[in-house]
Amino acid sequence: MIILGISCYYHDSAAALIVDGKIVAAAAEERFSRIKHDSSFPRLAIDFCMRQAGATAKDLDWVVFYEKPFLKFERITLSHLATIPRARDSFVKAYKTFLKSKLWIKSTIAKQVGVPSGRILFSSHHTSHAASAFFTSPFESSAVLTADGVGEWATTAWGAGHGNKISLESEIKFPHSLGLFYSTFTQFLGFRINNGEFKVMGLAPYGEPRYADKVGRLINQSADGAYQLEMSYFNYHLSDKVSFSKKFVRTFGPPQDPKKSELVVKKCADIAASVQKVLEEKLLVIAKNIKEKTGEENLCYAGGVALNGVANWRIFREAGFKNIFIHPAAGDDGGALGAALWVYHHVLGRPRVSGMKHAYFGAENADRANFDFIQKSNLQYQKLDDERLAERVTDMIAAGKVVGMVRGRFEWGPRALGARSILADPRSKKMKDKVNAKIKFREPFRPFAPVGLLGDKDKYFDVGADYRQQPLGYMLAVVPVQEEWRSRLGAVTHVNGTARPQLVGRSQNKFYYDLVKGFGQKTGVNILLNTSFNLKGEPIVNTPEDAHKTFMRSGIDALVLGNYLIKKKR
Repeated sequence: MIILGISCYYHDSAAALIVDGKIVAAAAEERFSRIKHDSSFPRLAIDFCMRQAGATAKDLDWVVFYEKPFLKFERITLSHLATIPRARDSFVKAYKTFLKSKLWIKSTIAKQVGVPSGRILFSSHHTSHAASAFFTSPFESSAVLTADGVGEWATTAWGAGHGNKISLESEIKFPHSLGLFYSTFTQFLGFRINNGEFKVMGLAPYGEPRYADKVGRLINQSADGAYQLEMSYFNYHLSDKVSFSKKFVRTFGPPQDPKKSELVVKKCADIAASVQKVLEEKLLVIAKNIKEKTGEENLCYAGGVALNGVANWRIFREAGFKNIFIHPAAGDDGGALGAALWVYHHVLGRPRVSGMKHAYFGAENADRANFDFIQKSNLQYQKLDDERLAERVTDMIAAGKVVGMVRGRFEWGPRALGARSILADPRSKKMKDKVNAKIKFREPFRPFAPVGLLGDKDKYFDVGADYRQQPLGYMLAVVPVQEEWRSRLGAVTHVNGTARPQLVGRSQNKFYYDLVKGFGQKTGVNILLNTSFNLKGEPIVNTPEDAHKTFMRSGIDALVLGNYLIKKKR
């Protein structure tokens, strides 16, 4: 049975295809369109999925959309009518957008994909999130939590999964939302919503939570985890331009810009620290309540808020669960896969298959495509076998060089996990400054992630010797670096002594694993700096053309395309 899942029209459009319950392909549209957070209909991602499966429209048993447009239209209509005339402009804009395309997604899918409308189904937004986490987890039974900005009505939901069934029994509805709460502060601090939340999390350790009491007053939460925002501080339900109200400004001051003076940066950091602390505390109350109500020892978690690695680790350590699994594409892109899995398992009653072993479900550049590009571009290169290539790359990194790598199928989700990565020496803080300034062209406070070997997990990071890979396999938790390694891992240890590591096993990505191990044999440190292969404001690279363009526009010293090693002409 072949099922195609689709998500689009908000942000991070994507497509995913499963065959008999197994993931064959999954990719965000931005990787092909080269438009960051592309929200358009994922025509290119769908084409890729179909090619990867060797399928045509006639082969598709079902196509599933990740949410219910008419229910979402109901929410927009009722919430805007309740605030007229203050929300007039936002109301008119939303209606135009929905009446132009979003309401007619069924006919769009039928036309674009080439399937009859009778084979098109709809999941709900948070059900898709829940399914993306539970049905790709290794757990037969689990508590389930989803949290994001907003779906149709729900913004936070929780329940449980058992076998091939999911039940979300409680939810918080719009306008009350932890995701929108956090994104409001993201905008207030001078960053872009749905893009700058990582920056707020990265800025927080530079500050002190001096505003935590003020921030905490914006959310009222009961003992059972249910919460409501004090909506007089917010404006996102009235405007699509400014998320905070005049009362918010009277409380926290004028909108900030962390690019300005050191005094402004300090205030921004203190506010970021306060917001981060409050978010963690509210999520912990919810998670502990879920643990108590379900009695489950496992937790599956998805939704955009689940990309907050600092909160994730606190949930794992403090909420009482033995294991936690966070889907690597926790945002709206992951909803495409979740919708497909929900139909296969929950609706059709098909048995579970093995959970995700890796996240490499994107496109791969064939050796011939790499060679043709190199020849066409008249590049100097060496073609090396895996062993020799790994040795050369680790030699360069140990000598202070920065290497961009494009090998195999690209990663599912926003994290580069060794298929489309920039790799560097993790030992010196100067390397962090170099990669931020001359390669990524981004804010100097932004941290970088380390990649290490799964077997070394407790040597470098304080995670516990019995810790089982999730969520560190997908770089989704911020953990303490062992104190004796903090100064020795200066490029990947954040200002507060933490890091967001990826722990890789040899069975997941042999070449990547061998790189880390080879670097350790040369230096005594089984860690590499790993960051996504892209420049600020751009999607992660996909093709040889994308990689070479980024290579030439940045301070990267060498480029790996498959088994080809390319150096810059000096």
